[in-house]
Amino acid sequence: MTYAAGCDFGTSGARITVIDTTEGIVAQAQVPYSLSRQPNWSNLWLNTLAQLFQLLPTAVCQALRAIAINGTSATVLLCDAAGQPLTNPLLYNDDCGQEYRTRIKGLVPAGSPTLSATSSLVKLLWWQATLTPALLDRARYLMHQADWLAFQLHGQAGLSDYHNALKLGYDVGRLQYPEAMSDLGIADLLPQVQAPGSPLGLVCESASKRYNIPTSCAIIAGTTDSIAAFLASGANLLGEAVTSLGSTLVLKLLSETRVDDERYGIYSHRLGDLWLVGGASNTGGNVLKHYFTDEELRELSSKIVSDRPSGLNYYPLTKPGERFPVNDPAFQPRLTPRPAAPEQFLYGLLEGIARIEAEGYQLLQTLGAPFPRKIYAAGGGAHNPTWTTIRQRYLSAPIVLAESTEASFGTARLALQGWRQMLE
Repeated sequence: MTYAAGCDFGTSGARITVIDTTEGIVAQAQVPYSLSRQPNWSNLWLNTLAQLFQLLPTAVCQALRAIAINGTSATVLLCDAAGQPLTNPLLYNDDCGQEYRTRIKGLVPAGSPTLSATSSLVKLLWWQATLTPALLDRARYLMHQADWLAFQLHGQAGLSDYHNALKLGYDVGRLQYPEAMSDLGIADLLPQVQAPGSPLGLVCESASKRYNIPTSCAIIAGTTDSIAAFLASGANLLGEAVTSLGSTLVLKLLSETRVDDERYGIYSHRLGDLWLVGGASNTGGNVLKHYFTDEELRELSSKIVSDRPSGLNYYPLTKPGERFPVNDPAFQPRLTPRPAAPEQFLYGLLEGIARIEAEGYQLLQTLGAPFPRKIYAAGGGAHNPTWTTIRQRYLSAPIVLAESTEASFGTARLALQGWRQMLE
């Protein structure tokens, strides 16, 4: 038997999915984080990793031939020479380094997510400026969450992948760090960057004993949680896209052309020989749940006659402010007039979100990406057939359900890819 495993470390817990060589699911397990008021995140992740493997049958663990891990983007640790964290990790949404963005303007391309207030690079600059000289002198490696957890398995500190390293300033077009970054005095802390899906090494002896995994099992360079979710969908060809109909509306599209535009928060991840172009609107399921319960959404959706327009022109938002496909922090929601019939109000909301989705893909096309040839739908809204019918009116591309929405499944696919690469 040959199995590959993908581990997904999210914001509230972790999940593992094991697949066979046909990508059939063999086993799954999940562990919620046991959060205290001030959690020691690195210890929590380490214990969770052990629990994930303990929940798998022994026979499955022993048949593992490849493992990959994804983590939340821009969650980072500063470690010593032994790979031990020197401080508590900084999480994906920590903006402690925002004042250091001015130091990197001009060093990385305009539109780079590295310029974000929560990027990995500004966090590293914050550590550089605020840690005591003695502690900073002990620092040897900046590692992302996925890097550090993979290190627990293969034992080689300082390795990363170019999905995680994008927000560290890594140039995914030239596959190197920009030369100008050498002026920041952090070069010795930066990880060596590999392509996601490439082999990093085999399970080390200590990890084999701790996790009951054979030393013949390969550890494969991982990715971020959002890219893993895309990989799970089944989209893999030029022009294929994924719309995530979750609390917000997120579009991702495979393009030959790289698109980075800071005006709309659009940036591209490298995915093999293609670019994964993405944008996110503030509209989405959070607006629907502001007005309706899940039961009401199901009941009222069934009453909507969706083969003709609602006559309403809504731009559904819970509060002012939009980022994509309109970038205006003062942009006002449009939610009037409100019909007396609740199903008509819901119809206007669903139609408004569908219109924004179409405008988003049109903007990506205007900026150089192709218009979608096929759209995979993910998130809770993907299972609303009425909404799908409405969306199909605005989108010329066929809409299909994503094969999976589990990031751990997408990461298992990446692990299997890496194992096959080793056999070539």
